[in-house]
Amino acid sequence: MNFRSKNRVNAEFSMSSMTDIIFLLLIFFMLTSNFVTPSGLPVSLPSSKASDIVMQKISVTITDDLQYFVNDKPVALEDIEPQLTALLQGTEQGAVVLHVDKSVPVEYLVKVAGIAKNLNASVTLATVPGTE
Repeated sequence: MNFRSKNRVNAEFSMSSMTDIIFLLLIFFMLTSNFVTPSGLPVSLPSSKASDIVMQKISVTITDDLQYFVNDKPVALEDIEPQLTALLQGTEQGAVVLHVDKSVPVEYLVKVAGIAKNLNASVTLATVPGTE
């Protein structure tokens, strides 16, 4: 008598579905990680308890030696308004993120924020999460 079954169970494991899942996760994390773009300029940001992540399209940086940068390009104070006008052109609600060194007097921050607000842009101050 032959008691062996003709249907054998295949003990192999197919990795193709596992690699598909890994590639989908990799693509998802690569796409979501591009939404936060840190400023490459050396600025000591103030700390804040509450902080939100904002889509950063336009970045204005004021360094501790009062140099101005629009999207990491050096700009004079009187040229900030034309630069922002050109960058905000064609957008309904532009977002301008201010990266201001904590040692800069508030009057310089207010000047740049006023320029952006006059162009109907929403102004956000970049901070680092902290306890203060």
